[in-house]
Amino acid sequence: MTGRLHVHQINLQRFFGGGELYTRFFSRALVAAGCRVTLYVSANTAIWSGLAREGLELVSLRDEAELLARLPPERAIVITQGPLSSDSLQAISRRHFLTGFAHMPLAGREAGNFRLYELVLSVSGYVRSTLETAGLTAIYAEPLYGTVDFERDDRADTERQIVAASPNIWDRRKIRDRVFSWFQPMLEAATAETIFARRPGLALGIVSLLAPIKQFPQLFTCIAPAIARSNGVNLEIFGHGGYAHVRDLRRSLAPIRERVRFWGFQHRVELVYPQLDYVMSGLPEKEAMGLNLLEAQFCGTPVLAVNAPPFTETVLEGRTGFLYRDPREDGGADFSRVLSLACRPENRPDPRGAADFLARFSFAALVARVTRLLDHIEPRAGLARAR
Repeated sequence: MTGRLHVHQINLQRFFGGGELYTRFFSRALVAAGCRVTLYVSANTAIWSGLAREGLELVSLRDEAELLARLPPERAIVITQGPLSSDSLQAISRRHFLTGFAHMPLAGREAGNFRLYELVLSVSGYVRSTLETAGLTAIYAEPLYGTVDFERDDRADTERQIVAASPNIWDRRKIRDRVFSWFQPMLEAATAETIFARRPGLALGIVSLLAPIKQFPQLFTCIAPAIARSNGVNLEIFGHGGYAHVRDLRRSLAPIRERVRFWGFQHRVELVYPQLDYVMSGLPEKEAMGLNLLEAQFCGTPVLAVNAPPFTETVLEGRTGFLYRDPREDGGADFSRVLSLACRPENRPDPRGAADFLARFSFAALVARVTRLLDHIEPRAGLARAR
């Protein structure tokens, strides 16, 4: 890459999830690779707090029409980090070099709007394989993966304890959610513990958005009985999700109800991971990479995950955690075997001992991959230089 490129990124999401975390550290990696970056975001959302810095400009927008008006008139690199309408993508592709991320595997779905892109980027080899299966050919060869970045927003710097919050994200367009949002927090406040403290025994944890793609209710329907048979095994859940998914997760946890605590969304997840003995994944086929598993491993906490992509790309068996057979295939028998290993402290891996493996997910490694990506794009795009 020669000179200084101006890269325009778009993420108009209003809620913080894995794609938004990815956008934050990818933006910083672009700057570190020598780019000037403009990131277009949705107005009236706090999830981008603290991100603007030298070389990185935030532009707040009301809607996609304003986005199209604010993009530069000259040809530029435009990277999408979330969904946009077909009409907007067509308008962008007529003027600019349109590229962007597949943050989720297609997993049998049609390629859809990705066919409008000059280049589609993947966050893992597994995601890339699903793009190929869908018939896409304009796919960047190297998965970009990601890195561990605990900078969420400005508020995180002031938090020093793990304080309970609601596990529910309320969709106020729904009458049910509006009503529950008035009364359920009062009930939770009256019954929940406020400040986290470990309980005796083995602490399994979920540190994740409680979203349908994670398939936690399906997972625990299979493995909660195995946990119930293991004395002294507790489950701590850090994250929030929609009402229906949290409800279904609670139902799947019925066999271990007394051993489960919900702590809601936490800004300082780096305070959470060291409190846990193992961090658990969801089911694999709708997952893109498992950033939460990487975060845990960088904090020295091993993970338990299904032995399937994408987790086989981000977990080193026996060194950074344990992999087990998909419990939908064997009713949780292999999970029982792994849980018995995990219950013995002498078997607990320290992921930090696998430094060479984790190095591929460092910020420096991401910057190197981003530099190679820009070197690939530049001669194909016919770009005007930033002044």
